[in-house]
Amino acid sequence: MLLGNAVEVLEGWSAPDAEQEELRAHYLRHLAAHADGMWRSCRPEHVTASALLVDGAGKNTLLTLHKTVGRWLQLGGHCEPGDTTLPGAALREAAEESGLSGLTIGREPLQLSRHLLLGGGCAGAYHLDVQFLVTATAGTEYVVSEESHDLAWFPLDGLPVDTDISVQELAARARHQLSRA
Repeated sequence: MLLGNAVEVLEGWSAPDAEQEELRAHYLRHLAAHADGMWRSCRPEHVTASALLVDGAGKNTLLTLHKTVGRWLQLGGHCEPGDTTLPGAALREAAEESGLSGLTIGREPLQLSRHLLLGGGCAGAYHLDVQFLVTATAGTEYVVSEESHDLAWFPLDGLPVDTDISVQELAARARHQLSRA
């Protein structure tokens, strides 16, 4: 069910540029070749789901100072057996890692990001991350989970200096999308 939904989401998404289209095609080839392509046990790559969580005003994003990576990142992670949709997995991850409730998620991916993991249980594997925009519709009082050293709200146009380029690109795409809403 989750695999079928991931294929449906990716097939239905219009990539915003050639680089994203290339990644979309790569993800679809991966899923066609690997029945277990959604699970962390799949090597050398597996699909993950993440969320750029923004406040209700669409001005700030909640980032995690990730314990394993040691950098400010968007919320997200591995798909789990109970997940039935890719957006649902991203939403679950956002709620688990932030402690926030009343979150809403965009229907389509905001960005795709393929990155090599250098540490943790997936060291040496690539995450084929499908990244969604999630909005906090209730409060913004977060709770730091076991996966984080810290959480903090940052302006979408004022991320920490050492923020990974993929997170900077994700924030730029969110700013663009939110400015059109």
